[in-house]
Amino acid sequence: MKHYHYFTVGGVLLLVVALALLAFPAVAQEETPNPLGEPPTFLRGIYDAWTGSGHADVTAEAFNHWNEDDPKEVNSSCATCHSTPGYQDFLGADGSEAGTIDNVIPVGTVVNCDACHNSVSIGLRAVTFPSGVELTDLGDSARCMVCHQGRSSVNSVNGAIDGAGLTEDLDTVSADLRFINIHYYAAAATRYGSEVHGGYEYAGMSYQPRFDHVEGYTGCADCHNPHTLELNVDECTTCHEGADSLETVADIRMNGSLADYDGDGDIEEGIKAEIEGLQAMLLQAIQAYAAEVAGVPIRYDALAYPYFFADPNGNGEADTDEGGYATFTARLLKAAYNYQLSVKDPGAFAHNAKYVIALLYDSVADLNSALGTPVDMAGTHRNDPGHFDATGEPFRHWDAEGEVSSSCVKCHTADGLPMFLHNGATIAVEPSNGLACSTCHNEIGGEWARYAVNEVTFPSGLVASFGEGDDANLCINCHQGRESTTSVNAVIARSGAGSDDVSDAISFRNVHYFAAGATWFGSEAAGIYQYEGKEYNGANQHVRRANTCTECHDVHSLEVRVEDLCVDCHEEIEDSLDVHMIRLEEDEDVEGIDYNGNGDATEPIYQEVKSFADALYVAIQNYAVNTLGTAIVYSPSAYPYFFADVNGNGEWDADDARYTTWTPRLLQAAYNYQYFQKDPGAFAHNPDYVMQALYDSLEDIGGAEAVAGFTRPPVLEAD
Repeated sequence: MKHYHYFTVGGVLLLVVALALLAFPAVAQEETPNPLGEPPTFLRGIYDAWTGSGHADVTAEAFNHWNEDDPKEVNSSCATCHSTPGYQDFLGADGSEAGTIDNVIPVGTVVNCDACHNSVSIGLRAVTFPSGVELTDLGDSARCMVCHQGRSSVNSVNGAIDGAGLTEDLDTVSADLRFINIHYYAAAATRYGSEVHGGYEYAGMSYQPRFDHVEGYTGCADCHNPHTLELNVDECTTCHEGADSLETVADIRMNGSLADYDGDGDIEEGIKAEIEGLQAMLLQAIQAYAAEVAGVPIRYDALAYPYFFADPNGNGEADTDEGGYATFTARLLKAAYNYQLSVKDPGAFAHNAKYVIALLYDSVADLNSALGTPVDMAGTHRNDPGHFDATGEPFRHWDAEGEVSSSCVKCHTADGLPMFLHNGATIAVEPSNGLACSTCHNEIGGEWARYAVNEVTFPSGLVASFGEGDDANLCINCHQGRESTTSVNAVIARSGAGSDDVSDAISFRNVHYFAAGATWFGSEAAGIYQYEGKEYNGANQHVRRANTCTECHDVHSLEVRVEDLCVDCHEEIEDSLDVHMIRLEEDEDVEGIDYNGNGDATEPIYQEVKSFADALYVAIQNYAVNTLGTAIVYSPSAYPYFFADVNGNGEWDADDARYTTWTPRLLQAAYNYQYFQKDPGAFAHNPDYVMQALYDSLEDIGGAEAVAGFTRPPVLEAD
C-alpha cells in the first residue's frame, strides 16, 4: 500500500530552522551546566518544546540504562533508538554502512535535533519492521517508525515456539521458552496492524491492517507535535466534539465501533475503555491458565522487567524470592506477548484499536480452549458490524492483489459509493478497512450531510426508489445484488439450449450477497428469477413508519430496531432473533394460509418461506441425479456454491469440484435457491414475493408432485 505525503512551505521552513540549530554550538551555563546545551535566541521556542519531551529527558532510564556497564557504552542492539549517534550510525548518516551499528556508541546522549535532521534522515521514506516487512512511501513518518516499531513480531514468537519444538504441542511447559517483549511505544506496529504483524496473529484469523484516519491526519507528525511529542488535541475537536484533552480523547468512540467488545453492556464508553476491559479479561485468563495448566501462578508488573513473574503463593504481590516467570507454554507465551503489546502502546486505542481488540479477544479465546473453567466471554465481540468489519472477507478479499477491481469498488471500499455517485462509474483502488463516515456523508462547510439519491437502477435495468432524496436509496445502491431475471435469461439465450439441454455456455449466476433492496421492491426490481407467464408481487408494503431500510435498521450498527420499533406491533419480540418468530398478516387475502401445507397456518412466516427453499433444494438434487446423471451439492460458504457431489454423500467435501452440468432449468432453480440463502432477511423484506418465486422454481424443476400441499401466495395489488 502506498502512502503519499507532500512537503509544505511550513515544513521546509521548519527544516531550515532545525538545520540552523545544528550550526550553533551549545552554550553551557557557568553556574548550572545544561546537559542539553543552549540554542540561539531565535530558536528558543523549538528548543523549549523539545527539552520538555521524552526525547530530551536526560534522567530517563532509556538514556542511562548502560551507565554502569563495562565498557560504558550503549549496546549495539539498543543504540539506534537510545542515542543520537546510534540513530545516525544506523541510517549511515555518519558515513558508515546503513542498517547496522558499526561504531561504539557512548552513553550520555539523548535523541536531539541531529537524529531527525540530517542529510540522510530528511530523505528517509522506507522502514523495515521486525517481521521483515518493509513499508515504503512513508514520508516524514519514516523517521519516527525507525524506532517506534517494537523489536518483536509474530515471527519472533513463532520462532521461539518452533525452536522449543512446541508448534503442535501448545500446552507443554518448556525451559527453552522465555517471555518475548515487543518493547515500548511500538505505535507504528500497532497502527499498521496486519501489514507488519507486530502482534501475535493467530493462524486462520484475519486482522485489521493499517488504520486509516481522516485525510490530513495520517502521519505521526499530523497528530503529534514533533518536538514536544504531545498530541495535538486542539485539532481533534474538528471531528470529535469535546475531545479537547488527553482525558477526553480517551472517551472517543465513533459510529463504526458500536460492538460491545468487552461484553460489559456499555457501548457508549470510549474505545480505550473497551480495550481495558479486554485487557482485564486476558490477564484473568493468563493467570488462570498459568495456575491450572502451566502449574505455576503468574503475576504481571508493567514497571518491572521481565514483567511476568512467578507468583507461587498466589498473592499477586512482589515478594523477594520471586523471579521472572520461567514456566511458559507456547499458548501462554502467545497470550502474554499480546497482553504486553496492548499495555506498552498507551495510544493503541487511537493508533489501531480494532487490531488490538482482535489480538486480545483471540488470546482470551485461545487460553479458554485449554481451561477447565473458561473466562466468561459472553457478550464480547471481536468484529464490527458488517459495514465496518475490516477483518471480513468483503474488505480483505483483495489484499493479495493490493487492488479492488472496478466492478467491486462501489460497495467494497470506503470511497467507492461517492465515486460512483459523482461519476456514474468506478475505477480500481486500494483495499480499505470497511466503509467510513465519508461513504454516506458528504462534508460541506463543516456539515456532514448524507448524499441525496433520488432513484436507483437495479441490475435488471429497472429503476426504483423509496422517494426523492430518501436516505434508504443510498443503501440500495449496494444492497441490490449483481444479477437478475434479465441476466439469467441472457445467459440462457446465448447458450441456445433447451430447458433440459446441458450446455457448456451455462454456468452458475450468483446474485451476490444481501440483495435486500431487490427483495423489497419485488417485481419492480426483478432481482429474483421470475418465470415467464407468472405474476409477482411488487414492493413490500410494511407499516408506514417502518417501510424503508433506515426506518427498520440502525444505520450504523445495522441491527433491526427491535426495542423502539418492532415491539409496538409485535409484543412477543424481545431481541433481534425473535424477529424470526413473527407472523402478522393484515391483508384478508393472505390471512390464515398454510403455505407449506404442514397444517400450521400460524407458524412464523420465516418457517413458511424456509420450507419452500428446503423443498426446492431436494428437487434440485433429484433433478441433477435423475435427469442429468450428475449429483449436485450446495455449500453456502464455498465459492462457487454448487459442486459436483462425486461420492454422492449429499454433503460438500473440500475436494468436490464446481458443478458444470448446467441446463437452463437447473440454472433458474439454483439461482432462486441461492437468492433466498443470500438474503437472510428475505422473510421480512418481501416474504410473499420470495415464496412466489420459490414455488415457481419448485414446480418447474420438480413438477406438480413437488408442490403438492404448497400454496403459492396470491399476487396483491399495490397500495
